[in-house]
Amino acid sequence: GRGFAFRRKQKIERQYKKFLKKGRRVNSQQGDQFTETYPEHLKHLYLAEEEVLKKRRRAPDDSLLSEEKLNKAVDLVLEQVRCHYRVLPADGDENKAKIFVPPENISQGKSVITEGKFKKKTANQKAKEEYEKIKAEHARKKEEAEKRRQQREEAQRLYKQKKMEAYKVLSKKTKRGQPNLNLQVEFLLQKIQQNT
Repeated sequence: GRGFAFRRKQKIERQYKKFLKKGRRVNSQQGDQFTETYPEHLKHLYLAEEEVLKKRRRAPDDSLLSEEKLNKAVDLVLEQVRCHYRVLPADGDENKAKIFVPPENISQGKSVITEGKFKKKTANQKAKEEYEKIKAEHARKKEEAEKRRQQREEAQRLYKQKKMEAYKVLSKKTKRGQPNLNLQVEFLLQKIQQNT
């Protein structure tokens, strides 16, 4: 039959299901708790703050200023792009690229950045690089395993071939069916000479 462990397992499952049901009830009650209601004595402060935030979002003067700032930033970036070039290293890693500034731009007093990381890698790029590393590692391990397997098979083949040759020599018989001792002695002599 079913032992005490099975009954204990069923009891724990029932308790867990009860616990989950209670958790759902509590969550549904707490959902109503987060509606936006302000206390009466502070309501005027919250409403005033909301209006100020709305005005800031819609202010037309700010949009003009931000547009001018954006245009200045674009001009500055374009000027910097025109006056220096990126030199990639031999391995092609963009993060180790150097910036080359022609001499005429240095004399004009423009900012010079000699070397550095240009953009931080996103999580997706990091994940891709990690994936590529792991993939390369797996491929390398697979190749090594394949080489080891081929070497083992080659060694086994050579071993079997030597065994067969030795067996053929040692199993030869004379006309009367007796073992051929001359061939066996010659085989042993060759073996001793190979070892020394």
